[in-house]
Amino acid sequence: MNVEITRVTRRFGRTMAVRGITLTAGPGVLGLLGPNGAGKTTLLRMMATVVPPSSGRMRLLDRDPGLYRPRQEIRRRLGYLPQSLGYYPGFTIGEFVEYFALLKEVPPARMRTAVSAAIERVELGDQAKARLRTLSGGMLRRVGIAQAIVNEPDLLLLDEPTAGLDPEQRVAFRALLRDLGQHATVVVSTHLVEDVGAACARVALMDRGTIVYTGTPAELTARGVGHSSGDAPLERGYSAVLAAARS
Repeated sequence: MNVEITRVTRRFGRTMAVRGITLTAGPGVLGLLGPNGAGKTTLLRMMATVVPPSSGRMRLLDRDPGLYRPRQEIRRRLGYLPQSLGYYPGFTIGEFVEYFALLKEVPPARMRTAVSAAIERVELGDQAKARLRTLSGGMLRRVGIAQAIVNEPDLLLLDEPTAGLDPEQRVAFRALLRDLGQHATVVVSTHLVEDVGAACARVALMDRGTIVYTGTPAELTARGVGHSSGDAPLERGYSAVLAAARS
């Protein structure tokens, strides 16, 4: 397993954002489904080694992220798209993705090819010289996805990756997710049921810092959860989702 999480908690002051989560993930796409405030972002940030757990045990890519050298190796093999991606507006798309490739120590001989391939995969190849300050929110999100995959990561973490994308772009992104899951462990946080149903082999449903259900999207749908069409946010009828998941 590329992700092994055992009884992990994370506290911020008096607030317990993650409460004793146990979760494993291997190759394929795992969806973290839940409304805003469920703890998805905090869990992803711990998996990305941005913040350490308050308690519990984590192993990522068969390494202990609590140790310096293993943590550095994890970061080289990791791709991460946070909910809010900071950027220098004067960078071009190509310069921005190359910057992250350098941080992830992509070999110089592969740099140009890796950057070009990542930008092409998010369908921005003809925009590589565009300045970030000129881009729409959806295009910036696609640039964020490109930087996350430029090193062909073994573990890819995406926090609300379809935010700001139009319906056609969401369909293309879900196809990309399925492709990436053939070779890597992909964990994608979302509040859209359709993202999970279309792209994820497994789903973990979060509520108030805990995981209340794990299984396949089909199993969750069989319990009475899901939508026939459209990109429906989970907040619509979330109490029904939880009731079905716990039944």
